[in-house]
Amino acid sequence: MAQNDPFSRLPQVPGFELTSTDVTDGQPMPAPQTSGMLGVPGGEDRSPQLSWSGFPAGTRSFVVQMYDPDAPTMSGFWHWTVADIPASVTSLETGAPLPEGAVAHRNDTGQPGYVGAAPPAGHGPHRYFLVVSALDTETLGVPADASPAYVGFTVHAHVLARAVLVPTFEVR
Repeated sequence: MAQNDPFSRLPQVPGFELTSTDVTDGQPMPAPQTSGMLGVPGGEDRSPQLSWSGFPAGTRSFVVQMYDPDAPTMSGFWHWTVADIPASVTSLETGAPLPEGAVAHRNDTGQPGYVGAAPPAGHGPHRYFLVVSALDTETLGVPADASPAYVGFTVHAHVLARAVLVPTFEVR
């Protein structure tokens, strides 16, 4: 699956630290972070706890995204996109409301907010790229109903650094 790396065509940027008390890089996604709405037994569609540090001093805001490049579509599947997180915010709690000023963009179900992991049964393990991007602007100026791809396109022009965790999930 390495051939389907969502960062392979993007410019390299510095990294910083991203941790979670809910998900672990390279390990299966826990049930609360999977999607009951999309039919995963025990799924709760609860966004994971995330904490980040070591980002560049010039950071003015953050964007958080969760993307599945292994979805059986030509464009993957966007599970979560939150922009305009103030630079003073360095963590999000499990399923918590967003900080003041942050914008939850729609996911690929068409709803704003988080939708959990839900690969088709028997499709094999999927990777879920949880990405926090440090930006050089306080706001992206992207409408709340913008697609996750448009948010990502706009992030490209402002990204200073990026932190990534990649949990997995499979429905057998």
